[in-house]
Amino acid sequence: MLARSVTIALAVLMAVVPLRAAADEERPRGVQIKDITEVEGIRDNPIMGYGVVVGLNRTGDSQQTIFSTQTLANLLQRMGVQVPPTTLRVNNMAAVFVTATLPPFARPGMKIDVTVSSAGDAKSLAGGLLLLTPLKGSDGNVYAVAQGPLTLGGYSAGSNGNLKVVNHVTVGRVPEGGIVERDTAINLSSMTSVSLLLRDPDFAAARDIAAAVNKEMGKDVARVVDSRRVDVAVGPNGATGVPDLMARIGDLSINVSPRAKVVVNERTGTVVMGGSVTLASCSILHGNLAIEITTKFQVSQPNALSNGGQTTVVPDTQVQAAETPAQFIKLKEGSTVEELVRGLQTTGATARDIVSILQAIKAAGALEADLEVL
Repeated sequence: MLARSVTIALAVLMAVVPLRAAADEERPRGVQIKDITEVEGIRDNPIMGYGVVVGLNRTGDSQQTIFSTQTLANLLQRMGVQVPPTTLRVNNMAAVFVTATLPPFARPGMKIDVTVSSAGDAKSLAGGLLLLTPLKGSDGNVYAVAQGPLTLGGYSAGSNGNLKVVNHVTVGRVPEGGIVERDTAINLSSMTSVSLLLRDPDFAAARDIAAAVNKEMGKDVARVVDSRRVDVAVGPNGATGVPDLMARIGDLSINVSPRAKVVVNERTGTVVMGGSVTLASCSILHGNLAIEITTKFQVSQPNALSNGGQTTVVPDTQVQAAETPAQFIKLKEGSTVEELVRGLQTTGATARDIVSILQAIKAAGALEADLEVL
């Protein structure tokens, strides 16, 4: 007997009707200027290189990884050893990409951490040694070199199908394995002004930063350009230099009112809501309708010694429909996130149901917050 089951789930979400808006602000919190701003031009720079890891215990790239054998042949050729690439076996080495972040004001001789990731089909990089690898920037120039033994956050043990792997064994790190070779520091002495960039644009925060800086310096040296940028003068009319300026204004505090925001992830059903999120008066009607269609195939045999009879397959289809009563939620003006979640839990709504309900509430204008869907 063959069976086939088709299940159709229909989630019914009725309209959400807002009654009137609410304006309930969260109490402002004090933050330091250096925690919410960055200085324009002072930033990290990613660098990358291609190299090889040697010393592996037969867990490196296989012979089918062509670029690994070519890399080893080229490396040996530079050392005066001529070996055809087709005769090499690379079980104890692996081709890798090496990445690192060049911090601001990096000077030659400064050490940085590097991350090593397998580029071929190596099984594990445990116990490997990264050979000297130049690290280049997006402009093609070499800014650092890396070399050293790898450290992994996991391990791989076993063979012949009995294998246990903990964490990721094809990515490792070399602590302080990179050495900066090129000076990338910015000449702060030639700067006549600095621009403070807010991580989260806010006109009120930009205004308060300019006011706090002017009060600290005793004169008008800060000017608001837009919701993300504040220019501060340096020189005769401002501070004596950028380091002195940043040291004086970095610890200044201003009051910031965070924006109300709700972040939902439809793929995982995750919902994150801030404490300042409020709702207008609304009513929510939520219910489920499930329809299940099941088809069973039965075999019909002809009677014994019958003339002209034949075996046939007869389908037997059954339809079942079940509809749960609609759940009703009513929220007052200014309701909090906690009240919303508690009300949805009483209806038996899942995390994915809550995502759909929040989107409907936002569409109806009853959610007084920004809704971001990942």
